[in-house]
Amino acid sequence: MDALQGLRKPFPIRLGFVPLCDCAPIAVAQETGIFDRYGLQVVLSRELGWASVRDKMFYGDLEGAQSIAGIAFALGMGFSELRCEVAVPLILNLHGNAITLSSEFKHSEIGRGEGLQDYLTNHWKKDRPFTLAATHRFSSHHILLHQWLKRNGLSSPSNAEIIFLPPPLMARHLKAGHIDGYCVGEPWNSEAIMAGTGWCPATSADLSFGHPEKVLLLAGKFIHERKDETIALVAALLESCQLCQDTNFRSELVSILAMKEYIGASPEVLRNSLGSQFNTGIGSISASSFYLFHGESVNCPTVEKASWVLAGMRGIGILPDVTCGSISRIYREDIFHAAAHCTQDA
Repeated sequence: MDALQGLRKPFPIRLGFVPLCDCAPIAVAQETGIFDRYGLQVVLSRELGWASVRDKMFYGDLEGAQSIAGIAFALGMGFSELRCEVAVPLILNLHGNAITLSSEFKHSEIGRGEGLQDYLTNHWKKDRPFTLAATHRFSSHHILLHQWLKRNGLSSPSNAEIIFLPPPLMARHLKAGHIDGYCVGEPWNSEAIMAGTGWCPATSADLSFGHPEKVLLLAGKFIHERKDETIALVAALLESCQLCQDTNFRSELVSILAMKEYIGASPEVLRNSLGSQFNTGIGSISASSFYLFHGESVNCPTVEKASWVLAGMRGIGILPDVTCGSISRIYREDIFHAAAHCTQDA
C-alpha cells in the first residue's frame, strides 16, 4: 500500500450507493477509515434506487457507485439512449437477495412456489393480475424472479405482472396491498418478514448459487484521468469486502448499516440476514451463504460473472439487439489484479 500513500487530491471521489445490506463494503470502508488509509477522500451519495445511479453516472455527477451489473452493460453497451464509458473492476458480493410474498398467501398452499400455479388458477380473486416487483429491468432480481416463476410452472408475463420499484419502497407497497411479492436485496425482505406482512419462499442462493450481485461501477473518465486513485479505491474496497465477510465483525457491521446515513433499519432487521440464521417468516435457515462478500472466487470481475448477467437477460428476453463487443472492455480484471497486489503488500 506504500505506493498508494499521498494520493489525496483536491477533488473528492463521489461514490453512490443504495441503502441495501450489500452497500456494506462502501459503508465499512468509510466508517473504519480504510479509505483514509489508502489516501482517498471519498464523499458518499445515498441514492433511492438504480435509475438514480444510472442517471448520475451518465451525467458525471458520480465517479463511481455500488451498482447492479445490468447498469454497467446498459451504459457501456448502449442498451438505451444513455451510453457512456464505464468499467467494473470489482465484484462487491455474491447472493444477498430473496423473494418475499405477502402473508395473504399461505405457505401451506404455496410451499416454496410449487403451489403458486394452482393457487392462481383456482383461487385468485383480485381484480388485477398477480403482481411482483423487481428493482430494475436489467437487475439480477428481475432475472431471479423469472427463474423462480419458470421453476414453478409460471411463464411471466402471461401468468404474472412484474413492475419495478426502488428497493426501500417494496415492503410498504406490499403492506398496502399494491403488490403481491417482490425480489429485492436485504434488509427489505426482513423488513416485511419481521413486520409479519410477508414471508420468504426462496433466497437468491437457493435459486442460483454463486451468482454475482453488486459491482463497483466506475466512470471511464475517472479511470483514465485518475489511475492511481482507481487502483487505490479498488484495493480499499477489496480490503473492506474481506472485513465484511468476517463473522466476528458482523456486530459492528450491523451497527454501521443501522446508521441513518446508510440504511437506517433496526439492528434486529439487519441481523436477520447478517447473523447465523435467516428467519424466513415460516422458519429459520442457515444464513452462512446469504452473502458472500469475499473469497477466492468472489471479487474478481471475470467474463464468467459477466456472462451470467448477460445470459440471464437474454433468457428473459430483455437483452436488446445490440453488438455487445468485448466483455473485458467493461469487466476489468487487469485493474482488479493491480489492486489485489496492493492489498497483499499492505
